[in-house]
Amino acid sequence: MTFDPQLEQVVRTALAEDLGAAGDLTAAAVVPEDAHAQAHIVAREDGVLSGVDAVTTTYALVDPRIEVTWHGQDGRSVTPGSVLATVRGPARGVLTGERVALNLLGRLSGVATATAELVHLVDGTGVGIADTRKTTPGLRALEKRAVLHGGGVNHRFGLHDAIMVKDNHIGFGGGLAAVLRRLADQPRHLVTVEVEVDTLQQQLQVLQFDADRIARGLRPVCHAILLDNMTPGQVADGVRRARAHPAPLVVEVSGAVNRKTVRPLAEAGPDLISVGALTHSARCLDVGLDLAGPDLA
Repeated sequence: MTFDPQLEQVVRTALAEDLGAAGDLTAAAVVPEDAHAQAHIVAREDGVLSGVDAVTTTYALVDPRIEVTWHGQDGRSVTPGSVLATVRGPARGVLTGERVALNLLGRLSGVATATAELVHLVDGTGVGIADTRKTTPGLRALEKRAVLHGGGVNHRFGLHDAIMVKDNHIGFGGGLAAVLRRLADQPRHLVTVEVEVDTLQQQLQVLQFDADRIARGLRPVCHAILLDNMTPGQVADGVRRARAHPAPLVVEVSGAVNRKTVRPLAEAGPDLISVGALTHSARCLDVGLDLAGPDLA
């Protein structure tokens, strides 16, 4: 089996944490070495499935003789009692891999489920629900994939793939005007630049800076603008200004986004709403492993 390198690293780390140097003491002590078993991975509640590869990789690394047969796929809606997969093979291995497999499946399915809930709430607006960098350390690639399974979109992966100027950058950089000038002096035609603003006055400053550059035949500095912690009315005003800008500009909204606020914010007309809670506050989906008796095949 060929492993996804990032996923393999995560699973190996999780298994090493669980098994230590001694391995699964309980399974070795009470389960016969030659016993084979069959078990079902079952959903205990409604949600959206994510983490199929994580489970399969876990069992392949525990014991390559274990077979995992999936009855669904990532992005599928599940209900209580849904049999998600069947696990067959050496009983010790089935038990040894159980907790790591379910931890990853529950965590990633929880992220996908939280994403799907917000995507559903903004249905028809054309607004994308995006993740952030507020991810579990070491699990970013998997959690961002789970956001996609929930119908969301990915923001930048890390500090290395886009420039995103936030309030602390502005503070340490000597103010918004100084930061914009510094960006203009460092042309990066292949790198997206986004600027976060806390007020509509700051947004106007960014728009005017680039409008002046465009009037002089220069490239704009900013490709996207983030309206942070604003009311739907303020967002609507910011969107109108951005749409009147002489260059295309992506409008993102963030801050205090939840089930109650996401629809009014979406109806204000931005392109994206980014939600840190998709990953930093998602509750694990309740999934379990139910033994189905010995594997007699």
